[in-house]
Amino acid sequence: MAKKESNADLLIANILSGIEDVKGNDINILDLREIENTVCDYFIICEGNSNTQVNAIVNSIQKKVSKELKDKPWHVEGEDNAEWVLIDYVNVVVHVFQKHIREYYDIESLWGDAKTTVIETKY
Repeated sequence: MAKKESNADLLIANILSGIEDVKGNDINILDLREIENTVCDYFIICEGNSNTQVNAIVNSIQKKVSKELKDKPWHVEGEDNAEWVLIDYVNVVVHVFQKHIREYYDIESLWGDAKTTVIETKY
């Protein structure tokens, strides 16, 4: 079990690094492990300021995870309009939003029981 945890930790670290490389904003990690009947263990939520930045964040995450962990997402959706892109790494699901779409859907409130970690950025 400890090995599985370290794999999730490595994946999360690489995802966060990919987000930070292109200055993704307002990064939160929702730990869903204590909640029954969830589809994954973690949500990572962040936002970009435009379609271009959202796509840059998504590409950065995928390149970083592919290069460092030799892993690719099981599924990606939303890249066409780049307002809300979901990257599914099975146990970790990344949501990359534009600000207005994130506010509208407010998935942090929907998963209010989750333990939330706010990632401080230096930019």
